Amino acid sequence: MKRTLYFVYGSLCHAMFLAVFLYMVGFLANSFVPKSIDGPASPGGPGVPAALIDLGLLVLFGIQHSVMARPTFKRWWTRIVPAPIERSTYVLASNLVLVLLLWQWRPLPGVLWDVRGTVAEPVLWSLFGFGWLLIVFASLLIDHFDLFGTRQVWMHLCGKAYTPPAFRAPALYKAVRHPLYVGWLLAFWVTPVMTLGHLLFSLGNTAYILIAIRLEERNLAQVHPEYAAYRRRVPMLVPFGKAGSSARAPERVEGTAS
Repeated sequence: MKRTLYFVYGSLCHAMFLAVFLYMVGFLANSFVPKSIDGPASPGGPGVPAALIDLGLLVLFGIQHSVMARPTFKRWWTRIVPAPIERSTYVLASNLVLVLLLWQWRPLPGVLWDVRGTVAEPVLWSLFGFGWLLIVFASLLIDHFDLFGTRQVWMHLCGKAYTPPAFRAPALYKAVRHPLYVGWLLAFWVTPVMTLGHLLFSLGNTAYILIAIRLEERNLAQVHPEYAAYRRRVPMLVPFGKAGSSARAPERVEGTAS
């Protein structure tokens, strides 16, 4: 019975992420959702308080997303949360913090650029869509279901001991080490209308991504010793760019700050 409950719990956490993911697409596109990144300003108007609230939400997401993914935290956390649902619980916590961010976001409407009605608009929308598709494709290239905890609860349901995915660098991972993050950066930055609020959102998440990459590539070096050669050979985010000169292995080849 417990195995079944764990599987249902993990599946629901994964499904919740997919729903939040779809909402984020509309949130950043300013379409199809009740509240978007450039929606009406909160009562009292935008300003420093609104910017501070937004910044606090971004910091909260970054702390939760990174701290809960660290091996030291996991070792402590699994004394409380059963190991088969540790990853699903991390996904649930990330979902809740992200929902809070999307719900409480304060628009800052000053415009940096607006190319609507020009030939650049369809190009930018195409790149925006490509970024979201890249996120999905990059996660499926490795182990999407392990990344979101569903593989763990499925193996537990089947009575099998969990085995972490082996290190591999398929397809896009031969061009850049973190194609999933490339997709997120495109989703954050590519827009026909860049407001101050959108800029703050993009800058905050970009800072988090750059920090998260360093943390991931420093953790668990002993697990994937072959990552050293991979990091020297493959650039971090820009294809054909400069690769790293030293290496420490991440928990996965790619991840969401996991």
